[in-house]
Amino acid sequence: FNNKKIVYTFIFFYKIMNFNENPQIQLAYRFVQYTNKNIFLTGKAGTGKTTFLHSLKHKTPKRMIVVAPTGVAAINAGGVTIHSFFQLPFHPFIPEEANQNSKEYSQIDYNKTSSSLQFKLRKNKIKIIKSLDLLVIDEISMVRADLLDAVDAVLRQYRNNNKPFGGVQLLMIGDLHQLAPVIKENEWNLIRNYYDTVYFFSSNALKKTNYETIELKKIYRQEDEKFINILGDIRDNKLSENSIKLLNSRYIKSFNPSEKDGYIILTTHNDTASHINKEKHSEIKAKSYKFKAKIEGDFSEYIYPTLETLELKPGAQVMFVKNDSSYDKLYYNGKIGKITKIQDDIIYVKSPDDNYEIPVKHERWENVKYKFNESKKSIEENIIGSFEQYPLKLAWAITIHKSQGLTFDKAVIDISAAFAFGQVYVALSRCRTLEGMVLMSDFSKCNIKSDYSIEGFTAKTREKPPDTQNLEESMKEYQKKLIIEQFDLGEIKKRFFFMKKNIKENSGSFDTSISEKFESIQKSAQEHIYLINDRFNIQLLRLFSKNTIPQKDEQLQVRIKKAANYFLDKINSIYINHFKNISIESDNKELSNIIKDSLEKFELAIYVKCRSLNKSLEGFDTVEYIKSIADAELDFKPEFNKDTNKVSLGSGSNNLYVILNAWRKMIASEEEVPVFMVLPQKSLKQLIEKLPEDLKQLSKIKGFGKVKIEQYGQEILEIINDYCMENDISRGNFEFEDLKPEKKAKKPKKNSALISLEMFNSGMQIPEIAKERAYVESTIFGHLLQYVQKGELQANKLISENKLSEISEYIRKCDEYSLNNLYAEANGNYSYNELRLGLVHLKKSSTN
Repeated sequence: FNNKKIVYTFIFFYKIMNFNENPQIQLAYRFVQYTNKNIFLTGKAGTGKTTFLHSLKHKTPKRMIVVAPTGVAAINAGGVTIHSFFQLPFHPFIPEEANQNSKEYSQIDYNKTSSSLQFKLRKNKIKIIKSLDLLVIDEISMVRADLLDAVDAVLRQYRNNNKPFGGVQLLMIGDLHQLAPVIKENEWNLIRNYYDTVYFFSSNALKKTNYETIELKKIYRQEDEKFINILGDIRDNKLSENSIKLLNSRYIKSFNPSEKDGYIILTTHNDTASHINKEKHSEIKAKSYKFKAKIEGDFSEYIYPTLETLELKPGAQVMFVKNDSSYDKLYYNGKIGKITKIQDDIIYVKSPDDNYEIPVKHERWENVKYKFNESKKSIEENIIGSFEQYPLKLAWAITIHKSQGLTFDKAVIDISAAFAFGQVYVALSRCRTLEGMVLMSDFSKCNIKSDYSIEGFTAKTREKPPDTQNLEESMKEYQKKLIIEQFDLGEIKKRFFFMKKNIKENSGSFDTSISEKFESIQKSAQEHIYLINDRFNIQLLRLFSKNTIPQKDEQLQVRIKKAANYFLDKINSIYINHFKNISIESDNKELSNIIKDSLEKFELAIYVKCRSLNKSLEGFDTVEYIKSIADAELDFKPEFNKDTNKVSLGSGSNNLYVILNAWRKMIASEEEVPVFMVLPQKSLKQLIEKLPEDLKQLSKIKGFGKVKIEQYGQEILEIINDYCMENDISRGNFEFEDLKPEKKAKKPKKNSALISLEMFNSGMQIPEIAKERAYVESTIFGHLLQYVQKGELQANKLISENKLSEISEYIRKCDEYSLNNLYAEANGNYSYNELRLGLVHLKKSSTN
């Protein structure tokens, strides 16, 4: 027994080694790994397509997910269903519905997402899609053309890309000569005007891609050349009379195998298989045992690998429905045997060709969900449910459909009622040998359902199969494309232009110097970035003329390093340094939103480009570049225009803008009114330009009438006076003729601040005074602050001792006595007036 285990283990590893040396397998892997080509990996039954998929999952550094058209296929492939991952409805996807909305993807008019077809996905799934490098679709033969186009629509919607499938590389695995897509007549009538056939290769999106078909030739399931040739003839619909004769030699009339022989019946219909199994099981007189599966989490009934409640008896013929997960590898998916005994929660099964019993315990199947790992920037499989049960099912009979992917040593095949294309080929190809197969009826050519569209497609793909030369050319073209893309700065230029255009068209809503600043930035960028970039791109094309793979070209790599360093420096100095500390604001809310959106898109373009250029400071690498792009879009967080504690682009007195703008927002918040009602942008601009020294000059500023001067005049003058004193700014540039005509002087009124002080000293609190005088509280606070500065009022009368201590401690920690900087660092924790009070208090304390 132990020697046999050693032999099985040796055979297993020998097959794996032989598999990895397969030239088509190696070609497929290199196409997937080193190019962006979409690949259709096909081959006859038993050529290792599924083994390739499982191997790829452990080898490729590309971020990938695996999807399949059915739940069982998805579980077997270690993935999820297409419909569940992409949240697609089960009704047909009609291209005409999707033609109305998208402005992207202009060369493909068939499949654009309309407002009625906006796909709603969760945040985590969107992150997965945006980071995705490779989408693997297993059992592609069962995927309809319209379903593949629906996948294309989702990928383009969330990757914001005008390329087919959003630029994601596809690996489609399957055999078109096996089971075909399921479509009802009424569904086909809905989409037949848009597709040549129902098969995946008729997908409109796929037709726009130059995909490669790689056919695996080496068959691992069968070793008998005669049987292999027969299966090949059936697959290609070229069955000879000699092959028919050989097949009919396996027709044994009234065949009634012994129970110990371990034959399984393959039939076309589920009812037939179920009836045979129940009848055979009921004939056994032994005790019946019931085993209930342990199901945890999310594991839907339609993907159960076997029955939830298994009813089994000693003597029952069973089939393993999973490969042995233990080191011993005593059974495989599709192995047939008979239950010898059931004891101590162990089911013992003996196969006809084995001289030992297999002790069978629970196996575990997992339902996975893909999750994006934020820290690792990788796509991970998250187990959302599990199904634990004995890996067995009654197996006197099974449907041909459910046998796909299985291997049998002995099978009785009923193909007389074959109704679908591929059924006959799937049934016969499940068997390892011709001798292990028995037919229940004579075989004739009419048993084979032909589909000329598949024959035509297969013949076309075989005309010029890809080879290592195609691979090398694809690698060259892919790398050239990526390098050109990396040094294409057009997106940054376009986004800046749109922002500049919006500001220019609405110049009245912004500081006039903003447009001038934009012109200056554009001129500098044109001279130091784009003209150089144009020359460098021409140089790239010359360097590409060499017949070498770009990544291995030393001269090219040197130029790429220098160029990456140069453009990073210029983008930083011309764009980032200007926009990181500016504020572009308008009192027009709609216009502000437009500017915010265009600025964010501009910043995203810069961020993505800089991340990719950083990766090339040490030279260009295909995988690193792809990863940097995906990571950048996921990591991006807008910083430009993030808050108003920044300078105003183009303003002469930038810091004063910050203070006055913060002050007007504070007042607006208190009064619950829009900021422009407190102080319009044009008034703000004039205050900064003219720096009025008294109420008379302030009255000349546009927007300052009697009421506004009463409410805010003294406070605004104090802010301006403090600012000019702190920054040693001389004034006297106030030009009366530029402003409103001066009104006749009126009899001077009592000092407004003094009135507030008198009311405060009478026992009224600041809110009461504000209400009585129709002022905001901050204005009254400002009035009283004047008398704290003069030493006529104690600071702790205005705010509590605790708050005063807290503010004083904050100022000491900052080691900063510039009111502007203190306010900017406070992030709204303290008001402008509170900080002024804190500064006055500290200065008086230090003086004392």
